[in-house]
Amino acid sequence: MTPQRVTLITLGVSDLDRSRGYYGRLGWVEHGASQPGVAFYQMHGSVLALFGRADLAADQGRPDEALGTGATTLAQNFATEAEVDQAYDRAMAAGARGLKHPERVFWGGYSGYVADPDGHVWEYAVNPFWPLSEDGSLTLPEAQ
Repeated sequence: MTPQRVTLITLGVSDLDRSRGYYGRLGWVEHGASQPGVAFYQMHGSVLALFGRADLAADQGRPDEALGTGATTLAQNFATEAEVDQAYDRAMAAGARGLKHPERVFWGGYSGYVADPDGHVWEYAVNPFWPLSEDGSLTLPEAQ
């Protein structure tokens, strides 16, 4: 088993019901394995979890820690600029806060950023140097 993998991403949230609603409005479907206090979403080979911030800090063994947000970016890559625009618009309609409207960027791609209701940052992007598989998965091309 490769050590270079992430199987679960947990986002600490201040209001689990509000976050469930937001991700539901994006079209995400909560998995039946969810339990009181935690919501699970099956992704492409990994899982996203939403967990109360205070409960997450306690689970980490640091119950008095005030967990922050925004220092990490989660990203979804798309095949076209139109798909990026659609994802950005869907997030805004679901209640995201726009951080940067999608635009062509210095590295040759196209991207925009939103923050979910708890300030977790999502990037929607096209990277012309990283082709996506038909199923939307990304494998970095070999260095040339």
